[in-house]
Amino acid sequence: MKLMRVGQPGQEKPAILDRDGRIRDLSAHVADIGGAAISPEGLSKIAALDLSTLPELSADGRIGACVAGTGKFICIGLNYSDHAAESGMAVPPEPVIFMKATSAIVGPNDDVLIPRGSEKTDWEVELGVVIGKTAKYVSQADALDYVAGYCVSHDVSERAFQTERAGQWTKGKSCDTFGPIGPWLVTKDEIADPQALSMWLSVNGEKMQNGTSATMVYGVAFLVSYLSQFMSLHPGDVISTGTPPGVGMGMKPPRYLKPGDVVELGIDGLGTQKQTFKADV
Repeated sequence: MKLMRVGQPGQEKPAILDRDGRIRDLSAHVADIGGAAISPEGLSKIAALDLSTLPELSADGRIGACVAGTGKFICIGLNYSDHAAESGMAVPPEPVIFMKATSAIVGPNDDVLIPRGSEKTDWEVELGVVIGKTAKYVSQADALDYVAGYCVSHDVSERAFQTERAGQWTKGKSCDTFGPIGPWLVTKDEIADPQALSMWLSVNGEKMQNGTSATMVYGVAFLVSYLSQFMSLHPGDVISTGTPPGVGMGMKPPRYLKPGDVVELGIDGLGTQKQTFKADV
């Protein structure tokens, strides 16, 4: 299933994309795409619906973030060996974990705001993992049982805030609008292997990133299990699993985003995003 949320910010309706590409309203059956609705039981109930009987929503409406009520937005750094190399950093012996503030979450096609004082706003296409039931101390073998599905995640970053100022990475990752997710939460039954997904990103029509989740250092099952050893993962939590090479920071000379730039990105089977970057005044 391809679950989504449609409407203006704060007024999104839960929806599902049917086999014919029509957006169907789920409001009569679930409160939102999150919490109990994306548990195994909740997803089974949605799967049993006759979508042809559900009201159709306009395809011209705004698409919101694909999951509501995210409590934790967990990111994994340097999780592609070739990206680590272009960043001038070693592949870590364990996953690098940092948090992106949930206030950064926006829809997949919303404008992204370049924060005041930014000179090094950068792009990163990533595979997002959405948790469907509480995971604590889970094994790697069982880890995918706790996943509701997957989405496209754009881990927008301000590199000077992230690495050139004292402290941790979080402040370079958490600026408002720096976390577009969606357009869909694609349930895991539609993704045969999360480690075999092609992903790409372009800036103003120029291809910058062209990679695959096959080159992750730490795969999805490992990451879910690993994180659950340190914190409980709850329904609606999102794990952004790292980016392949081709980010602006790694270019010679480096290239960064400026107002008016348009970024498009996508992952096979998970849809595409398109954002216009604007100055945050």
